Amino acid sequence: MDGMVTANRLSDGLVVFLTASGGWTEDFHQGAVISSETAKAGALETGARSAAVNEVVDVYWIDVELRGGHYVPKALREAIRASGPTNRRDLGKQAEGLGPGVSKKTPAEG
Repeated sequence: MDGMVTANRLSDGLVVFLTASGGWTEDFHQGAVISSETAKAGALETGARSAAVNEVVDVYWIDVELRGGHYVPKALREAIRASGPTNRRDLGKQAEGLGPGVSKKTPAEG
């Protein structure tokens, strides 16, 4: 059960992912991939604290899986949130190389 914690940054509404250090990043590849229930609970708690001080809103867990040696969101909705608009690949995070289409993180790094 691999996954990540995601939210929207309150200042600009952008999709962000919780990092291993407890910060937030727009880059899906820098989000912490979590594999244990204990770590999941801790990450969601960290997200709740960030929401309580108005850094982010709508903190929740997403499932990720390995595809072709790269982590990607399991749900289509989350893949779109992580990448950007589906009608223009030259816009959004996929245009900046930050979407999950080609991962910078391998399972050994997670």
